[in-house]
Amino acid sequence: MYSGSGFSNWEIGDVDIFIDENGVHHLFHLIIPNHDYIAHAVSKDGLSWKRVKNALWVGEPGEWDDDMLWTMHVSKKTDGGGYEMYYTGLKRQDKGIEQKIGRAVSIDLIHWKKENLHGLPFKSEAPHYESATNNPRKWISFRDPFKYQYQGEDYLLICARSASGPTYRRGCIGVAKKEDDGFVLQKPLHIPYVYDDVECPCVVEIKGSHYLLGSIREDIKVRYWMAPEFKGEYCAFHNNVLLPQGNYAARVVKDGEHFLLYNFYFADGNVNTHRVIPPPKELDIDPSGRLLLKTYHHWENLYQKSILQKDLPHPLPILGNPTAEFQIENESKWRFGCRSGYEIYCFEKPSMDFVWEGTLSVEGMGKTGFVIECDKEGTGYYISIDFMNGFVQFRAWGFNEKDVKNNFIFENIQTNQFEIHENKQIYFKIIRYGNYYELSINEIVKLTLLDFKYSEGKIGIYVCSAVVAVTDSKIHTIPEPENEYAASDPDKYLKDYMRITQIQPQ
Repeated sequence: MYSGSGFSNWEIGDVDIFIDENGVHHLFHLIIPNHDYIAHAVSKDGLSWKRVKNALWVGEPGEWDDDMLWTMHVSKKTDGGGYEMYYTGLKRQDKGIEQKIGRAVSIDLIHWKKENLHGLPFKSEAPHYESATNNPRKWISFRDPFKYQYQGEDYLLICARSASGPTYRRGCIGVAKKEDDGFVLQKPLHIPYVYDDVECPCVVEIKGSHYLLGSIREDIKVRYWMAPEFKGEYCAFHNNVLLPQGNYAARVVKDGEHFLLYNFYFADGNVNTHRVIPPPKELDIDPSGRLLLKTYHHWENLYQKSILQKDLPHPLPILGNPTAEFQIENESKWRFGCRSGYEIYCFEKPSMDFVWEGTLSVEGMGKTGFVIECDKEGTGYYISIDFMNGFVQFRAWGFNEKDVKNNFIFENIQTNQFEIHENKQIYFKIIRYGNYYELSINEIVKLTLLDFKYSEGKIGIYVCSAVVAVTDSKIHTIPEPENEYAASDPDKYLKDYMRITQIQPQ
């Protein structure tokens, strides 16, 4: 995982990922709130990152990008070798009213040079988009470029605004096609007619269908739309949320046969609090054509030891509820019951960081779920699994020692839905990696978040007026995440990277 953690621990802005020929992951991101440069970090596995040479800085006074740099996209150059970065720039003289798209180039992904030829930078213009004479908000959205090559031609997707419609519903995914003399704006690729802006758009083709992704400021979620062709009519499914609340600025990158989804996360649900780049997820589609999130395949490479359920410590009750009962039916099945009220059964986790997977089933209509970082009084994280309504929630629940008049914490951090099966049974996978938590239900990621309230405690099951069973579970221990601090030596890491990839310093 990765965070800025300088003077401010929320300095990370929008992100973009490029994976080079050697499998090295390159992370480019904005610096908040100054927006004065685009930072660059590299990783061998997409989990642990090191900062290297900053990619771009704002222009000199009077240049088109002398105020701020906003979201970028890095790709291979279509014409010739090397790489190109399309990025958003603002000029001081415009006082933030106008955003433009420009370009930089590089031969090694490390050293970048601004190169604006053939009509670059370019801006939002009529007739399809808002302009200086059609600007009801008094500022124009035209940012977050994403290059996509389709049938041998280059297009840029852009967070833009339709020229017509209610002011707060004009957000659209604009598109410009590269011609001989520059990029030419075309009519919007998709107008949802719902949102003020559709930020950080990107498109990916999976199994013959095209999927548009966009981040929505109104609810801090990542949504998607599908079409059979790139320029087709994009439609939403009944639930088109791809990443639940708190996840933002998602971009997709191809890694061999895998489609990796990267984003940043707003801790505490607030844009001005801790921002972190969580581990990536993978994209897939179901038989109906809906996008699915799968767990990153690289996790299995981190497994240090796998412990079967029969070799785990026996869960013990902590609340003392007399109506509760626990049985070990066989070496691979635990059975929990509680007729009235709650009981929490916990055991020591074998390592601070782990992957716990297995089957959870429930009888009747009671409540159940998992606990993580749970202390002797039940304070910790609760993952509620509602088998009747198909809701899953991650919440912080426990004692609040700072307020005697409200001496409890009960905070729903993230919520999602899952499909209910008649047998009231799920296959679960819980990942705890530092302060990152991920839950998969039946191989589909439903919760992905970071939280910093609790960091020590036991894990287990809670049950209320129900009988539940955990069967065939196992825990894989994984190493603690590597964290980068200001004391690290980015110059040494950059030299090591250039040596490995045989790049000669300029």
